[in-house]
Amino acid sequence: MIPMVTTTSTPSKRTKIMSALIVALIIVSFLWLSMFLIGYKLDFATLLPFKQRLWQGFSATLIISVMSLLISLFIGAMTAIGQKSKVLVISYLAQAYVQIIRGTPLLVQIYFFFYIVGTAWGITNRNVAGALILSIFEGAYISEIIRGGLESIDRQQYEIAKAIGLSPAKTSRLVTFPILMSRILPALSGQFASIIKDSSLLSVIAVNELTQNTQEISSQNFRMFENYFFLGLLYFAMSFTVSMITRWLERVYKHADNT
Repeated sequence: MIPMVTTTSTPSKRTKIMSALIVALIIVSFLWLSMFLIGYKLDFATLLPFKQRLWQGFSATLIISVMSLLISLFIGAMTAIGQKSKVLVISYLAQAYVQIIRGTPLLVQIYFFFYIVGTAWGITNRNVAGALILSIFEGAYISEIIRGGLESIDRQQYEIAKAIGLSPAKTSRLVTFPILMSRILPALSGQFASIIKDSSLLSVIAVNELTQNTQEISSQNFRMFENYFFLGLLYFAMSFTVSMITRWLERVYKHADNT
């Protein structure tokens, strides 16, 4: 009996483009049909008089998100290392931080850190306060991603590095970092997108980011559907860009993980 051989073929570029266009058409058709059924006609021209304010909100959201991304990465890395510390005070402190932050809503943390901690330490700039609050919140989740990635690395990798004479610094740069990145990038991608979306909650402390400005525009032109639909598109554009960048980085570091 001759065994059957199954082969898998990679879809062509043309097939991928056509499939993406079909999906886009389905989504657009569904949205158009929904608007048609309720008899609502979208008019995005009502946003033109507010383009400057939208741009200011978009810029503020982008700056706050990038700042939070960088700071939360640092906090997450330090916390992940701290949890593995042999000094119990440091280990317990890192674990307590993660449990408290992950166990309470972001909205509660925004109010607490801005009106109590921020006031006590003289942090009056709302954009800076917003970036720090987001960093503290997201850092707890990133620390768990990094900790899980570190624990997934086989100890044999370090033994091989030691056997061929690599120093601890070179082991971290040539072994630990590439393998770690290849394993945690998918999870980090989702967390980075979460930073962008969670920044919308900063509107509760009147940070002039995208959501806050959109709310103010809605109170003037009374076109909530158009305003919030466009708001969603802007958030999607930022999140999708982050997703594309992390996918590129995944391909760069993919060769490092052969397990």
